[in-house]
Amino acid sequence: MKGVQPREERTATGVLLMALAVVFFTCIDTSAKWLILAGLPPLQVVFTRYAGHLLYALVFYLPQEGVSALRSRSPKRQLLRSLFLMGSTILNFMALSYLPITVTTTIAFAGPIVVTLLAIPILGEQVGMRRIVAVCVGFSGVLVVTQPWGAQWHPAMFFSLGALVVASLYFIMTRMLAGVESNATQQIWSSALATAALLPFVIRGWVWPEGPHQWAVFAAIGFFGLTGHVLATTAHRLADASILAPLIYTQIFLAALAGILVFATWPTIWTLGGGAIIIASGLYIWHRERQVKGG
Repeated sequence: MKGVQPREERTATGVLLMALAVVFFTCIDTSAKWLILAGLPPLQVVFTRYAGHLLYALVFYLPQEGVSALRSRSPKRQLLRSLFLMGSTILNFMALSYLPITVTTTIAFAGPIVVTLLAIPILGEQVGMRRIVAVCVGFSGVLVVTQPWGAQWHPAMFFSLGALVVASLYFIMTRMLAGVESNATQQIWSSALATAALLPFVIRGWVWPEGPHQWAVFAAIGFFGLTGHVLATTAHRLADASILAPLIYTQIFLAALAGILVFATWPTIWTLGGGAIIIASGLYIWHRERQVKGG
């Protein structure tokens, strides 16, 4: 689809696209973990994800839109969006250097709450108290899954909290640029900035993949990144950010499936119980939205 497309009120389609985006986001995380376990440096995996994203974006969009895909109609907002995406990745990486993944995951999954709350003053979206309560109930299910109550406080939690806020601002900026910037410009800018910024830190200690399987995953992670963010960007053009935000919770189940199929790890009873709470919350949000829309 060529050029800038206007915002539309197509909530059902937006929700479906965002759900598919979460599938590809899970593929990114699964590929990254697999590559790291295979011996590639973590920061190099982050760089590979963005560099591949940029390469695929250029190959896909330039033949359709030419150099116009590189020009931003709102460069300041586009720069902010790109910085938010890269910043959330860097902060999360710093937090993971000190904290258990259960703690960082729990904080990250509070994103829908932050997005919902930020969408009110920044985007002017109307969010009812019942939807806010439903999102909070969904987050309580995440707490059941990750069980962070045994973790001790560490200053690095500020990194994880920072990643949470910055990632939420990224999705807010994505909504603000919907109908202003083309998907091509958004994908190229965000991946190009991260690629350029990370290159000096990975070039000296570069490790090449070994064998066809590593090369295949190495090449695919960028494709997963581009596809996931194209879908997420399109979804935010079709539906309110506060409606799309809770869909990120479905990544818990996708991650559990990836754990079984790829890493041979099974979910615990806590994962299943917490998942039931999250599903109930998501169904209520759907029901409430249909009531509001008169569907």
